[in-house]
Order: sequence, then structure tokens, then C-alpha cells
Amino acid sequence: MSEKKQLFAGIGCREGKPVSLGKREGVGNHSLKTLAHYYNDNGADGLLLWDLSKSDEDHEQTIGIVKELARRMDIPIITGGRVRRLEDVKKYLYAGAKAVFLDGSDLEEVDLIQEAANRFGSEKIYVWLPSPRLLSRTEEFSRLGASRMILDVSGNVEMLEGDSFAQTESSFLFLCNDSQTPVVSVCMAAKACAGVVLTGPKEGNDCMELKQELRRRGIQTGIFSSSMEWAEFKTNEHGLMPVIVQDYRTDQVLMLAYMNEQAFQDTLQTGKMNYYSRSRKAQWLKGETSGHFQYVKSLSLDCDNDTILARVHQLGPACHTGNASCFFRTLAAKEYKESNPLKVFEEVFSVILDRKEHPKEGSYTNYLFDKGIDKILKKVGEEATEIVIAAKNPDAEEVKYEISDFLYHVMVLMAAKGITWEEITEELANR
Repeated sequence: MSEKKQLFAGIGCREGKPVSLGKREGVGNHSLKTLAHYYNDNGADGLLLWDLSKSDEDHEQTIGIVKELARRMDIPIITGGRVRRLEDVKKYLYAGAKAVFLDGSDLEEVDLIQEAANRFGSEKIYVWLPSPRLLSRTEEFSRLGASRMILDVSGNVEMLEGDSFAQTESSFLFLCNDSQTPVVSVCMAAKACAGVVLTGPKEGNDCMELKQELRRRGIQTGIFSSSMEWAEFKTNEHGLMPVIVQDYRTDQVLMLAYMNEQAFQDTLQTGKMNYYSRSRKAQWLKGETSGHFQYVKSLSLDCDNDTILARVHQLGPACHTGNASCFFRTLAAKEYKESNPLKVFEEVFSVILDRKEHPKEGSYTNYLFDKGIDKILKKVGEEATEIVIAAKNPDAEEVKYEISDFLYHVMVLMAAKGITWEEITEELANR
């Protein structure tokens, strides 16, 4: 029981829409992306996305969805369901999936296990066992290179108490329904359980609540826990601590609020920011009425133990006025040169985008846009060559100049292709 059990959300995808893995039927009016982001924010450790596409066009649409979700979500994606050749495994992985599962009952897919594991790494290859009869082949699949097995145990938890799971060294992800008792039973019954997959996804199921239930049963999961007790904090005379709230992606300061001990504990348990209102003298959950929740990414304490810094994923604006941040009014300012690399890139890029939308006579940027993609690509190639030539000289100043030229032309290319800096940085982070 020492290893933490993971909780995955399992969603099928057909024609770009979410499908329940249990009954292979639709799951209401929510889009697949809405459900995926809901689980990302509400405690899931990963997303098992089943490709149920029936046509090549539908399959490519699913690949596109995997790519978009991988860029926007923090939790890993495990996908599979339509593997015909090694190229399909590559497409899933290159789209951003952490791992791909192959069907253990399909001889053609079984033949691909070893080749895929050798090509992409064993940790990226899982095997789906559609029937308990395939449990006898788990050692074979492991030898071929699969790192994990996925098995549906819904309604059949008793099978986990057999020797197959007590002695195997394979790590299993078990598909089960989303009521608490089966999940708890699965986690406690099988020693080889790496985690469970909830197969009946619908918005409203909160993985954090389920993890708290598992914790009460003595099962370790990935939940928030503080390295210090509230009693060690230096609160004010009212037992409150100020909390500075910051966007975890942009570092923008969003707001300042206060916590008492109950709000702190509620924040840890739910993964959502809870506060104490000094004016109303009451607890409040940020976003409870507006829907603009703040999902916790990290909580830090300052050197004096009297202020908390919360880095969060903010839904919608943080301020009740509708502004992104409560700090939107400038009282005094002095001009200065921005040196934060990403902010500089964003500012230059915004000028390029503005030129694209509002052409300006005599603008070199508009000259490039008018000439078209071939001219832009030619300049990117020329500037890359200039960097190579400059790097052969001892003077570093020339290299900096050429790199700046290159980056400018790359940004023009990005604008022409509709690519943002956020997408680039997220792609780099995924790597």
C-alpha cells in the first residue's frame, strides 16, 4: 500500500464527441474538451482517451483533439483504440500522448508491441486486456515490452483476490465504475494495482472527493497535503493569513485574500481556493457563484511564516469587476525596458499581429506578409544561415544580432501560420 494509487478519467471519443467507456454511449451535452478540462482541474491523475473512430477522417479528428488537449492540460493522456501499424503509435505519441495502449486480443497489434517498445520506449506502451482470459498472457506482454496492462473489472472485483494479481509484477490500471465502493475495493484487493480508471465520466464527479475517501480508507493517492501545520503559521489577531494569488502560467498577480484554518484545510481537501471573508465574516469558495474557480497548483509560505503564495489555474477573470486581475489600476509608473524574455517575445509578436490585422504603409512586416509564405520562409532560411556564419567569428555581438533577426522572422512565420508563443512554450514544456 506504500505506492500511491492513481485515478484516471476514462472517456471514449467518436466523431469528436465523448462516449462512455462502460456502455459506449454518449455522456450528455458536454463536449469532450469540457469533460477533459474538468477532470484536469478536479483531481484526476490522467486521462484515458479511447479512440472509437470508425473512419480515417474520424481518426484524424481524434488525433487533433489529443494534440489540443495535450497542449492545454497538465495531466498525462493515455490513448489507443485504433492502432493498425507502428505509424499509428507514432501519431498518438507525437500528438502529445504519454503512452499508447494496444489490444492484447488482436494478433496484429500484439505483433507491434515489441517493435513499438523498442522504437519509443517500454514506458510508452500499454496493453488493453478486453477479457480476463488474457491475464495468462500478461508475462508475455511484459516480455515484449509493455509496461502496464489495462483491464475492465467493473462488476467483477472478486477476480482481483486471486493469485494472478497477488504474484504478478505487472502494474495494472483497472477500469471500474465511478461509485466509491468498487474503486476502494479495487485499490485494496490487488497488490499490482497502479491505479483505476473511472469509466462513466460526467461533469460533477470530483476526483478530489474520491481521493479523500480513499485516504480515509488508508489508501495513498495524489492529494494536497501541507508540510507544515496551521499552528506553525503566524496569523494576525483574528487568526487570518493573507494569501497572494498568482496565475501559474503567466505569473500575473491576480488578487489578495485571507484564509483562516478552515479555509486552508478546505483548500487542501478540494484543490480549489477557499477563503475567509472579513466583511461577511464567512467562509467562501472562489467561483462558487461566478464559476470562476481557482484550481490549486502550489501553495508556498514566505520566510516569516505569515503570508501564503498560491499559484493557481484561474477560470475566467479573478476580479469581481470582470478584469483578469484585481490589480488593474495604475497609481504611479515609470517607463522601463522590459527584460522578461517571454514578455518581450509577446510584445514584439503582438506588434506583428497588429501589422497583419492593420497594415501600415512602409512597414517591413507588411511587406513580408504581402509577398507571402515563400518570401517569409526564404528570409527564415537566410537568417538561420547568417547565425551559422556569425557563430564562426569570435565576436558574440554579431551572433546576438543575427539571432534577433532570425527570431523576428520566425515570429512573422508564426503569425502567418496562426501559431502563438503560448503554443510553442507548451510544446517545449511537454518535451
